Amino acid sequence: MAWRLKLVPEKTSIDFFRWQWLTFGLSIFLMVASLGIVAVKGLNFGVDFLGGTTIRTESTTPVDVGAYRTALAALDVGDVTITEVTDPSFRDDQHVAQVRLGAREGEEAVTPEVISEVEAALKAHDPNVVFASVESVGPKVSQELIWKALLAVAAGSFGIMLYVWMRFEWQFAVGTVASLLHDVVVTVGIFSLFQLKFDLSIVAALLTILGYSVNDTVVIFDRLRENLAKYKTMPLREMMNLTANETLSRTIMTSTTTLIALIVLLIFGGDVIRGFVFAMVLGVFLGTYSTLYMAKNIVLMLGVDRGDKPKKKDNSEFANVDA
Repeated sequence: MAWRLKLVPEKTSIDFFRWQWLTFGLSIFLMVASLGIVAVKGLNFGVDFLGGTTIRTESTTPVDVGAYRTALAALDVGDVTITEVTDPSFRDDQHVAQVRLGAREGEEAVTPEVISEVEAALKAHDPNVVFASVESVGPKVSQELIWKALLAVAAGSFGIMLYVWMRFEWQFAVGTVASLLHDVVVTVGIFSLFQLKFDLSIVAALLTILGYSVNDTVVIFDRLRENLAKYKTMPLREMMNLTANETLSRTIMTSTTTLIALIVLLIFGGDVIRGFVFAMVLGVFLGTYSTLYMAKNIVLMLGVDRGDKPKKKDNSEFANVDA
């Protein structure tokens, strides 16, 4: 007999609505708290959003990121990010690094004098280092990137809402978008709370979170649609519990395998992608939670048409369940 790893039993009977007011209230509280934290503390924007300069260095000596950072620590050059760049096309003696400098407070951009100071400090550590290119991002471009990032997240959410609306019913679309906004807002709130660096890679992570979260939600809603046609007289609350239990194994397995890959990247991926991966880890936890405890609650509250003639909207169970 073949042995299979089972994270959850084949058949479960978990009542996901037992504490529906507590879990739904917790979701609303987390969203409101996250918005409040962002309003009070703000976000720790990176060079992408604040403006600054990106310097590409090349040397015949292997790059020592720690030594580079130590060489620049004595300089008042604002926010500094140093990453090693690798590419199969590089020569064996071609070692490349990327140094990103944030503009000093009160200045529009990194001045040539600061760049000269940085070059002198790095040459003191490695005489072979040269600046292959220097690119600056001005404050106007940074502001434009902020708006484009917001538009990207909004457009992604709107597109997902239209897709779910056309595939299911409008109640499903509302529940899906609410759960997606929950995931994004709480993730941003955590970044604000701990003042983690927020740059374009985090925006990419937020868009990825939207896609990951909606995938799990659509799977559950698709099974719910099948059950609506199969169990025409079953109360909606019981049917949604049945649906969530039927897809629970798939939900847990998908989340677990995704987290394994993300945790490996979080540990061994380096500073370049650590913020992106951390945001994705948050998104997996929040996406699974909001699918099971927020999206379904909203659909139950709004009710769905059971396909009877005349159509009758079933939402009575939501009001009659004990908290």
